Amino acid sequence: MSAAPKGPDEADEGQCDSGIESLRSLPKEDPDGERADSSYGSSSLTEPPWPWPRDPDPEPPAPDAPGLGLQQLEALTYISEDGDTLVHLAVIHEAPAVLLCCLALLPQEVLDIQNNLYQTALHLAVHLDQPDAVRALVLKGASRVLQDRHGDTALHVACQRQHLDCARCLLEGQPEEGRGSLHSLDLQLQNWQGLACLHIATLQRNQRLMELLLQNGAEIDAQEGTSGKTALHLAVETQERGLVQFLLLAGARVDARMLNGCTPLHLAAGRGLGSISSTLCEAGADSLLRNVEDETPQDLAEDPLALLPFDDLKISGKPLRCAD
Repeated sequence: MSAAPKGPDEADEGQCDSGIESLRSLPKEDPDGERADSSYGSSSLTEPPWPWPRDPDPEPPAPDAPGLGLQQLEALTYISEDGDTLVHLAVIHEAPAVLLCCLALLPQEVLDIQNNLYQTALHLAVHLDQPDAVRALVLKGASRVLQDRHGDTALHVACQRQHLDCARCLLEGQPEEGRGSLHSLDLQLQNWQGLACLHIATLQRNQRLMELLLQNGAEIDAQEGTSGKTALHLAVETQERGLVQFLLLAGARVDARMLNGCTPLHLAAGRGLGSISSTLCEAGADSLLRNVEDETPQDLAEDPLALLPFDDLKISGKPLRCAD
């Protein structure tokens, strides 16, 4: 039996409009009185932030934002089938004038709506490397602690993408009075892989990002959530001696332990990283500490003598030289 043809006023259920320039084609209201929103962070907007009547006959109440009509308010609070608001779309389409208009007219709660991927407009601005948009969103109080589907905050994304200017805006920007975020920026917050921002910056071998994070309060000896590695352990795994030296000079604990008891020297010795092992030993690493397998770094080293804490060893009266 064929489906009954649609009337002239009936909308196609599969129709989607996510473009900024086509807001005039948006439906005025869903027949069920509900709005498409798949994000867990936007439950406060299940109903529109400005009240308007469901019966078109009564006189509509005056809107909170002066000078805006009913259709303009509906457009500003539009949410696409992907969960994107007009603020998301302004960032995606790189439309700063539209973004600034939204920021001037919309309440702070709208800025923190998360789309179907749990991304806020701030996540997208960082991902697309738009520091001016990041700065404007932070100024208006956009949350910097909301996490996307991977558990990443906007700052995690900045570290992964190595967008230094965006990271600086997130760390140093302050919301204007009356627009403050409910939660302050937490630099120890971990994503679903157990990584804090400093861990990500270290894995990316980005010393400038690492320095910026430490200057703004990142805990240098914080352990990641899966195996308990610190940034120094991760720096050893990158095999970048410069990163290891940087962290040691910044105050990293040289004998920090993983959950299995391994120190950075265990990792360096087990990987045959002679120069990094020497750097750790010069910084005071203990080559006799044992992990849960009862192994010391000396047990794991290809040349155990290279890790001995003595520089005056002699064999048959001749000094023993350890290779760097």
